[in-house]
Amino acid sequence: MKKILISALLVSMSSLIAAGANPPEGFRPLFNGEDLSGWYGDNPHTSRKADNRKASIKDQQKEFKAHWSVENGELVNDGHGPYATTVREYGDIELMLEYKTVALADSGIYLRGSPQVQIWDTTEAGGKWKIGADRGSGGLYNNPKENADTNGKHPLVHADNAFGEWNSLKVRHVGDRMWVWLNDQLVVDNAVFHPFFDKTKPMPAEGPIHLQTHGGEIRWRDVFIREIEPEEANRILRGDEFGTAFKPIFNGRNLNNWVGDKKGKIATGGILQWSDGGHIYTKKQFADFVFRFEFTMTSGANNGLAIRSTGEGNPAYDAMCELQILDDSHERYKGIDPRQAHGSAYGMAPAHRGYLRPAGEWNYQEVRVEGSKIRVELNGVEILDTDLSEINEYMADHPHPGKLLPKGHLGFAAHGPEHLFQFRRLSVREL
Repeated sequence: MKKILISALLVSMSSLIAAGANPPEGFRPLFNGEDLSGWYGDNPHTSRKADNRKASIKDQQKEFKAHWSVENGELVNDGHGPYATTVREYGDIELMLEYKTVALADSGIYLRGSPQVQIWDTTEAGGKWKIGADRGSGGLYNNPKENADTNGKHPLVHADNAFGEWNSLKVRHVGDRMWVWLNDQLVVDNAVFHPFFDKTKPMPAEGPIHLQTHGGEIRWRDVFIREIEPEEANRILRGDEFGTAFKPIFNGRNLNNWVGDKKGKIATGGILQWSDGGHIYTKKQFADFVFRFEFTMTSGANNGLAIRSTGEGNPAYDAMCELQILDDSHERYKGIDPRQAHGSAYGMAPAHRGYLRPAGEWNYQEVRVEGSKIRVELNGVEILDTDLSEINEYMADHPHPGKLLPKGHLGFAAHGPEHLFQFRRLSVREL
């Protein structure tokens, strides 16, 4: 991931050690309470439109220092100037902070460079009830207007404190998923955080945090962050499946419920370990379903997820499709067709790249198959959403006679002993 870093702004991470701050266990200070170390000024709505973005950001630094200051351990903005932006970029995180603002102020928190968790004047006198201010702060303001009550755009409850009082805010961001607590009340619950600047792509895997400002003074203090490691991220995305309609399709001990080439497939300790080629399939067939699983692989490894397979032929063509499971960041795959990337419906529909974790780390994937539609979510990010019935152009003009199969087996298609994989927590919910 490319970082937008200005050499003059780079600081030693030791300067981020807080003076007097007491972060909760696992968190560290993002603001040191003394100066602007670790932050620079950037209004992305300005810099993204500039011919030279780096030059635009550099030009904003004088204004940043004029309108942002530190008073009594608080980060203060007077309502003007570019946004306070972290030098570092972040992916999956929990962010905790406190803020205090004034009448008519409007602010927010941008995550991975994208707006925003909304902070504003929620009174009628603030003049923004027509655009949702009466619902309170903490919502995902730039999410679509459709289904605003359930998609996170509108907060679940009005939880703002009165002007002059400090508000506590906690944000959890995993993949595209967001949870927000305002003054200890849950206001956004597992909502998709929609991209703003480029709606054709998912949210970036990493990006800076911006503290937005316009309209009035806002003060910030006790700004703490915790980076969420992959194992915890997977648990969060998986949620509590106990008592749900998801049923395991791998018992963790053997392959009694599977058919096909079982050579080199070892079931032990809840993990299906792959050390050879060949295809295996569930005995049961599935029509419409949601499939969840976790996987890890060695560098450059290649496998595939067979969807609605007959159990015969090549699942890339004779099944509904084969969803690629591929370390597509490896050098050997640099020039592949986009329809060969991880998560793609092989040869038919390309998935967005850049959301796989490094080889050796566990990834969480969810696949939804409904009619001719397939949706793939990787590590909490939607990387594929397609309708195979609408696809008429294929890689190498190779036909896909199985793409409209209404039912079939679920399986894995390996490519040889050098492509080592492990799978775990395989579960299906039939629709």
